[in-house]
Amino acid sequence: MTATQNLGPSVPLTRAVLRSIGWCGLGLIAVTVLLSDFIARVPVGEADVNAMLSPPSSTHPFGTDLLGRDLLSETLHGLAQTGAHAMFGALVAIACGGLFGAVAARLPRPLARGIRGTMGVLAAIPALLLTILLIGLTARLFAPLAAGLAAAPLAFVRAFDRIDLDSRHSEYARATGIPATTLLRRDLTYEFREMLGPVTARALAAVTIILSTASFLGFGAEPPARDLGLMIAAAKATYLAAWWTAACPAAALVILVLCARLAAGLGEGERP
Repeated sequence: MTATQNLGPSVPLTRAVLRSIGWCGLGLIAVTVLLSDFIARVPVGEADVNAMLSPPSSTHPFGTDLLGRDLLSETLHGLAQTGAHAMFGALVAIACGGLFGAVAARLPRPLARGIRGTMGVLAAIPALLLTILLIGLTARLFAPLAAGLAAAPLAFVRAFDRIDLDSRHSEYARATGIPATTLLRRDLTYEFREMLGPVTARALAAVTIILSTASFLGFGAEPPARDLGLMIAAAKATYLAAWWTAACPAAALVILVLCARLAAGLGEGERP
């Protein structure tokens, strides 16, 4: 047995361990968000003019912002809002993109390839630009929906191509008399269910980045909403003098995206 063969099994094991770490991290984030009112020492939104831009201390573990609000409380609630909106957008991307791609791959080949080409063109457009365009056509309130729809073409292409790789097997199965509906039901029941966890985590990471960037640029959430991207943008004027005002929400955003990416698996990229 060669050294390469000895190292082979460690790769799937490493991926499984990292995925477990990612899911555990997402679970801890969910628990932290649920207990945010108990963890935070100060009610959300409460401002203390005597403690403006206070550095991290025993009273304010994450410091305070320009308005004197406790950053621990603000970051926890910002993480809750960002995570909830990103999860909604991820589900929209999976439903409108992933499921549609799995169904489209089973359509007659000329029609399937035509739909694939159209969605491929949309997938080539940066999702952030599509999100901003959709927000402009609707309203800021629909930013999570816009982000999910903008990520849907990427989810479609990924799901379509995955099913399309099995086209030869499907053609053989149809030749033996197995109905196309039976093959589609098998794919949605077994293959898609098996990939649902990684797909959801991948979409969560992508939509989180899209939403936070849109908010940072001024196209997403707006005050008094609490969004991590909006919090980072609001700290631009003070982060050189008070680094914690941007570092705390940025760290929360990085942890959320990192856990989602680990849960999706290595080498999966940021696409849904």
